[in-house]
Amino acid sequence: MTDSFASADERAAFIAGLPKAELHLHIEGSLEPELMFELAQRNGVAIPFASVEEVRAAYAFSNLQDFLDIYYQGMGVLRTEQDFHDLTVAYLARARADGVRHVEIFFDPQGHTMRGIAFETIVTGITRALDEAHAKHGMTSKLILSFLRHLSEAEAEATLDEALPFLDRIAGVGLDSSEVGHPPSKFERVFARARDLGLKLVAHAGEEGPPAYVHEALDLLKVDRIDHGNRSLEDPALVARLVSEGMTLTVCPLSNLKLCVVDDLADHPLKTMLDAGLAATVNSDDPSYFGGYVNANYRAVADALDLSKADLVTLARNSFTGSFLSEIDKAKHLEAIDAYA
Repeated sequence: MTDSFASADERAAFIAGLPKAELHLHIEGSLEPELMFELAQRNGVAIPFASVEEVRAAYAFSNLQDFLDIYYQGMGVLRTEQDFHDLTVAYLARARADGVRHVEIFFDPQGHTMRGIAFETIVTGITRALDEAHAKHGMTSKLILSFLRHLSEAEAEATLDEALPFLDRIAGVGLDSSEVGHPPSKFERVFARARDLGLKLVAHAGEEGPPAYVHEALDLLKVDRIDHGNRSLEDPALVARLVSEGMTLTVCPLSNLKLCVVDDLADHPLKTMLDAGLAATVNSDDPSYFGGYVNANYRAVADALDLSKADLVTLARNSFTGSFLSEIDKAKHLEAIDAYA
């Protein structure tokens, strides 16, 4: 395998065909403005935008909270099982076009149940679309329930109670929303309970929060994967630990740029992570809001950092080894990557 690319077009073509998994995707964050307007009209929901262009113009954020404010506003158009189905179908079509073979999708039930939407409505709509993608295209998936960290642990416990009848469809729990001021330690008990139920555990840590939050996610929540993790690089001992434990980081380059975690993709830490031996992956996070699905993230960061073919293959391999697939299924995907490369 020649390791360098003659042009950005050659790199983009290689990325397009590269088998990959996506491990950090908030399904509500894939709500494109066009679908937002369609669902608002379908459900008779008033939204504070007059056009698709006005929505896109509002997608200018200076930090995580700016984004979350409009994110929660946008999800208000999701009301019925069909809405959640259609949202998920639209994402899966874009993912499949990007060579994604396996997805692990976050959903935020508290953002819906607090609006009076039944938990069953949400899960049934999403999983019906996941099942269809598997039946039609062979795409596999895992569903991860995310707790909103700006709410209380008691509210997270209540959400886990609601999830109990659906645990055959839910692979894990996560932790998202406003990071600073809401450390992982706040949710230690509910994560322990989820672990006892046999669920996988992930948590957003080290995006805007300090390396100490990553330590807490590891030591107190005992997570299987770290979402983001950028600020881990500020702590050399933490980096060494993450490498030794083979801990996967689900990195989201365009999200980091859009939320001003980095000022320029040329300064993004992804290459530093790879060179340090960290099991970094590339993901789209909230692609409708942050300007691109998974291949757009690969292309943007690969061009900015001049990533080699070996780097891209490593990222794709990490996306499967860091997934919650069986070892047999992981091996099949790794063989497909090697054959492609």
